[in-house]
Amino acid sequence: MSFPVERPRRLRRTAALRRLVAETELRPSDLVAPLFVREGIDAPQPIASLPGVAQHSLTSLRKEVRHLASLRVAGCILFGVPLRKDAEGSGASDPDGIVQRALREVRDEVGDELVVMADLCLDEYTDHGHCGVLAPDGSVDNDATLERYARAAVAQATAGAAVVAPSGMMDGQVGAIRTALDAAGHEAVAVLAYSAKYASALYGPFREAVDVTIAGGGDRRSYQQDPANAREALREVALDLAEGADMVMVKPALAYLDVLAAVASTSPVPVAAYHVSGEYAMVKAAAAQGWIDGDAVMAEHVGAIKRAGADFVLTYAAADLAASCA
Repeated sequence: MSFPVERPRRLRRTAALRRLVAETELRPSDLVAPLFVREGIDAPQPIASLPGVAQHSLTSLRKEVRHLASLRVAGCILFGVPLRKDAEGSGASDPDGIVQRALREVRDEVGDELVVMADLCLDEYTDHGHCGVLAPDGSVDNDATLERYARAAVAQATAGAAVVAPSGMMDGQVGAIRTALDAAGHEAVAVLAYSAKYASALYGPFREAVDVTIAGGGDRRSYQQDPANAREALREVALDLAEGADMVMVKPALAYLDVLAAVASTSPVPVAAYHVSGEYAMVKAAAAQGWIDGDAVMAEHVGAIKRAGADFVLTYAAADLAASCA
């Protein structure tokens, strides 16, 4: 008995057939838009290294979140650019700090039409650019930083954040934040942990967007993950889950698809991936030179992140991708 030759191409012949058998579909509800809000401006300021992205005023922020909601994007995550910074990063927990003010504006504009998230870190607010409080020897003091994170989490939740997202990679950060939120009556606020955040070279445009320079030309390799390691990411995720994380994240995304796939295959909670500023900017730069179809490559990249296992993706291309999905 002979069998017919297998012909997978039959199912690729038309666009309708390809849609029918597609294993991965990118939808607006898979996307979260990172948004920057700058204190002291009255109009959006474009970010040179992130074409199409701006530092928002409170007024333009309201317009942007209304636009995102109209596109049915799932959520947004806010990053603040304050006028003043100090050694303790006190603006992160100030009830009138820029992100807390922005959270109130966003919730007033869209309510629960978007999942409103707040990045929880100190680097945007410290004059030294590190993600925590410094010890006398110049290292980041883990436990002193946890106290600051706990205060920031309560301030963000009180201002209206539905999700707080600690990104500093401090040991014990999820537990400290969860305890503080519950004690303050914010049991309903979820924690999205940047569980596997790598000390990547792909964050340059982001640092321009938040006006962060690490003092003395330093880096964050002593507390963010080593790009050489993958198994370590699974340990970090397990620790955050044990401390009460509601969701976990891998950052960056494209350069760490192996890590993302491994985390997604074992995580009992939703897994996010951050398509970071450098990954976005490279596509924009190549497209500006006419070397690639930027829209097609962006969709392919973010689709690959979802295919690797992400339940949702933080990406600066969220609005454009959502519009193309409509």
